[in-house]
Amino acid sequence: MKPPICLLAIDIDGTLLNPEFQISQADMAALRRAHSEGVEVIVVTGRRHTFALPIVQQLGFDLWVISSNGAITRSLAGETFHRDLLPAGTCRRLCVHMREFRGNTVLTFDTEAKGAIVLEHMNELNVSIQRWLEKNLQYIDFVIPIEDSLASDPVQAMFCGPIARMQQTLAALAASGLEKNITVLRTEYPARDLSIVDVLNQGCSKGHALERWADFRGIPREQVMAIGDNYNDIEMLAFAGVPFIMGNASEELRRNGWTVTLSNDQNGVAAAIEQVLGVRFL
Repeated sequence: MKPPICLLAIDIDGTLLNPEFQISQADMAALRRAHSEGVEVIVVTGRRHTFALPIVQQLGFDLWVISSNGAITRSLAGETFHRDLLPAGTCRRLCVHMREFRGNTVLTFDTEAKGAIVLEHMNELNVSIQRWLEKNLQYIDFVIPIEDSLASDPVQAMFCGPIARMQQTLAALAASGLEKNITVLRTEYPARDLSIVDVLNQGCSKGHALERWADFRGIPREQVMAIGDNYNDIEMLAFAGVPFIMGNASEELRRNGWTVTLSNDQNGVAAAIEQVLGVRFL
């Protein structure tokens, strides 16, 4: 019997990964079963492509990855389908306007060498994203002022820090006059008091990238399932004909009318796939 969906888009952090940053056996089995039944699985994440790979490779089958919140669509083998970069000129204007938040600013570039991640210093970032910094240390370069690194278009600008500080960042971005040139997305982890504000090219999001991929594959949105947990998943969930929000998502997000699955510490991915495919994993 043909499955009711053809494409399954899944977020990583807070969705595919449990609180121990691992993929549960039940979630792994569910994704492998979906793949074996002919459902295309695509990972859609805010992570950089390289930082997503160790997680995605655990699934054990070939697939494509939409990374950096929609900016890059690339296969596990390294083939690039689409890139939506932030123009260097726009990013330079952004850095000047956001001077007050230099200590929270990170630029990323589409390279797999030192300089893929650029910041001025770690003083204000260590506490909030220390694990991420440690795992990406080989890619980090320090440039003062940070806009001097803009010899090419970056993938994005990021602002990282405590939620209250990032609320100030969002207010400053709203007053930047760049709203027609950029897309602002946020991700929040209240338990860690961590917020990440991503600034991408205008119109760039997980949802736009997923729609582009579905169109390329000839898959109507009614046959697209998406599972996410955070604010940067909103556009993706809004596009998908079969959207699921994780049980660990905020109440604000859970009020959007999307089907709520179990949390990421209760095999929520497997529960959602089970509901759609009618196969038990739990």
